[in-house]
Amino acid sequence: MMISLGILAFYAIQWAAQAGWSPLLFRVMEGITAYLLPGALIVLGIAVASGTIGHYNLFVWMDPEVVAHDKLIQGKSGFLNMTGFIIRGLIFISGWSLYRYYSRKFSIAQDTADDNKNFKKTFRISAAFLVFYIYTESMMSWDWIMSVDPHWFSTLFGWYVFASMFVSGITVLALITMYLKTRGYLEYVNENHLHDLAKFMFAFSIFWTYLWFSQFMLIWYSNIPEEVTYFVTRFQDYKLPFLGMVVMNFVFPLLLLMNADYKRIPWFVVMAGLVILAGHYIDIFNMIMPATVGDQWFIGIPEISSILLFAGLFIFIVFTALTKAPLLAKGNPFIKESEQFHY
Repeated sequence: MMISLGILAFYAIQWAAQAGWSPLLFRVMEGITAYLLPGALIVLGIAVASGTIGHYNLFVWMDPEVVAHDKLIQGKSGFLNMTGFIIRGLIFISGWSLYRYYSRKFSIAQDTADDNKNFKKTFRISAAFLVFYIYTESMMSWDWIMSVDPHWFSTLFGWYVFASMFVSGITVLALITMYLKTRGYLEYVNENHLHDLAKFMFAFSIFWTYLWFSQFMLIWYSNIPEEVTYFVTRFQDYKLPFLGMVVMNFVFPLLLLMNADYKRIPWFVVMAGLVILAGHYIDIFNMIMPATVGDQWFIGIPEISSILLFAGLFIFIVFTALTKAPLLAKGNPFIKESEQFHY
């Protein structure tokens, strides 16, 4: 879900910035964002189910008995309550899905249009959506991820989650683009487009590391008990995945993608991309598991099976969406610039 949401933001940024290099990749981005609606509804459904038919094992603030004996959660109950949680979730999903629906509709309509009206419409709604997105993405990260630790908070958390989803989304975009290119599609995509995608992968891996270090260092240095407990738990019980994902999300991309020539070698970008995706899966794992299962964590058949289940669903929905429209957005006024893109 976060991969699709990251690409939706990247897509909107390309439209709002009127970027000339990326229109060749628009249909691939639109395909990836097709997973957002079903993926987000699944996430919200699992979250709500844990507080209704489950045992409150994801969100303890949903358990009335816990709230009755916890003054801190009681103080946050104006925000952390089931009704507000569901309403906010539906608002997030509706806004994201409406933008995705109309931007794709206008993008496809532009292919056969005689003027640029559809292009201008998408430009306007993309600029407006980015304002909506930056608010809702932060609130989504508080609701769906940070509130598993209802006693802990971080003012950087929304940005941190954004960096993770953004770099993961761009990585998947690069992988799918290279796959389609090898299958004979996307004939105008060249090594310069791959170079730009790899630059984004490199840049946002550095950005993610900056946010990770900023959050960690400030909390560690101030050593305030209600803040530092978050990292104490992860250092004591999750040291390998906690430190391992920093290596996978920072050191590997730094070493593999710093050289400009390496960014143009497909198998090199694939290798870096797979490490980045695995690293950010472990990052999300580290956000959720300590608050829900404590030190009883393990990556075995259930975890791998769930990854394969949702990866299969993602691939099915994305590639089905890719067949619904031509892969070349030929009506885009910047398409010629994109086809001839080079350094």
